[in-house]
Amino acid sequence: MSASPIKDPDALPQLVGDFQPVDIWQAHINRLFYGLRGSCVREYYQTVAVADYRLGFALAEDYWHQCQKRAKGQAGEHTTTPLSVMEWGAGNGNLAACFLDRLQELDHEQLIFPRVNYLCIEREPALLEQAKANPDLAKHRDRVTFDSASVDQLSAFPDGSVDRIICNELWSELPTKLILRKEGEIQEEQLRPNLNEKRLGDFPDWPKFVEAFDQKDIDTLKTMPPFLEDLVWEREYRPIETKTFPFRRTVAEFLKSIDEEVLVPYNVGACQSVKEAKRLLATDAIGFSSFDAGTVDHRVLNDPEKPCYTVQGGQFSFMVNFQLLEEVARHLGIRSGVIESQREYVGRSLGTNVLSVMDLLASHPSPPEGQAWELDALILRTLQALNRTYRCPYQRHIEFPLSESTPAHERAELEAIVQSLPSDGVPDTIAYLTEAEIWKAMPDLQKLGYDSEGIKAMLQLPLQPVDYTHMFFASAGL
Repeated sequence: MSASPIKDPDALPQLVGDFQPVDIWQAHINRLFYGLRGSCVREYYQTVAVADYRLGFALAEDYWHQCQKRAKGQAGEHTTTPLSVMEWGAGNGNLAACFLDRLQELDHEQLIFPRVNYLCIEREPALLEQAKANPDLAKHRDRVTFDSASVDQLSAFPDGSVDRIICNELWSELPTKLILRKEGEIQEEQLRPNLNEKRLGDFPDWPKFVEAFDQKDIDTLKTMPPFLEDLVWEREYRPIETKTFPFRRTVAEFLKSIDEEVLVPYNVGACQSVKEAKRLLATDAIGFSSFDAGTVDHRVLNDPEKPCYTVQGGQFSFMVNFQLLEEVARHLGIRSGVIESQREYVGRSLGTNVLSVMDLLASHPSPPEGQAWELDALILRTLQALNRTYRCPYQRHIEFPLSESTPAHERAELEAIVQSLPSDGVPDTIAYLTEAEIWKAMPDLQKLGYDSEGIKAMLQLPLQPVDYTHMFFASAGL
């Protein structure tokens, strides 16, 4: 999203909407994004579960161990009682497939896996269809249920009916307000969309475009040129009507710790989902886990220069305010919980330190700072080096479109690398790597300029001020 200043907005002919709170426009644009681009989401962004297997495996191993621990404490536990595992934002179904594969492999005595019913909850129809068509998930179809719903539409599921809830990179897409404190009142950011004036000529029937945009008429918008990246947003700040403001007392108290006029994300949908998770979890449930990019660091939240959101392909993606979510959880009576780095969670299941491929790239002492193709070249050569020793248990094909700026003499070589990447190699550019896998590839990585000391330091990094984060709470802590 761009928020370019506009000197005289009334003089611009490309206005396509009125001022509304950020969360309203967020929901609007997300619906357009998935309606127009749901079949090719990976061209715009990736998640750590879209192709990699290690988060799904870690979740399965944790679940298996926790179920065993619970069984020891409940001598009379019925081994035929169904176990509902619910995933919010199931995406392409890869996380579900990996979870079920690993749980089945671990459960030699068949005490847990046969009882599991895995509920894939996905609001976006295009993504739900991808999950249904996932070949790795097909073999588990007898225990998988698909539901086209959002986390605020789960009233059909009874209270206390779920044993485990997994929420992966969904909170950043749920409705989020940007709020600040000014002169004793809470204000929120409101936005008004315009189309970049350079694109105006591409829409000769302007009223038709504006109507289709307003009505979220996907079929009509598909007949028109792409526009999401070319939206320009005006912003202003207005007092919030607190009567219908969710968790308003908790939010107001939280804002007292933030300097005046410092904007912070209030992940409204995420906060409400915590309340819904508490309702759904059974008394002795294993618990709730959310994985997302955000911060629990008060210094970050109090920084007026922090980025509250990013945009990929025109879609809003907000930083998750884990500190406020902790406060909301306490408000709801949730007394036990854990916040840790996602790397720590995955590494713990493997008994070793892990890095994502992007973490490894970040450790490079002199990463390319020029054109995009130079970074593409480093990524591909890094994957090539890793794949000489790395083996994935799944067959995956990395889709890696080269930058248009790639010179002809480089393109042929890079395209050859893309074609040579094995199907059992690193499955994704943000896949997790173990410490041992990195050291095996170290001779080839050093040829690319990587430094072993820099990698060692990266492997030991604790939770960073803004990081991929795991938030967990157990039913026993309610």
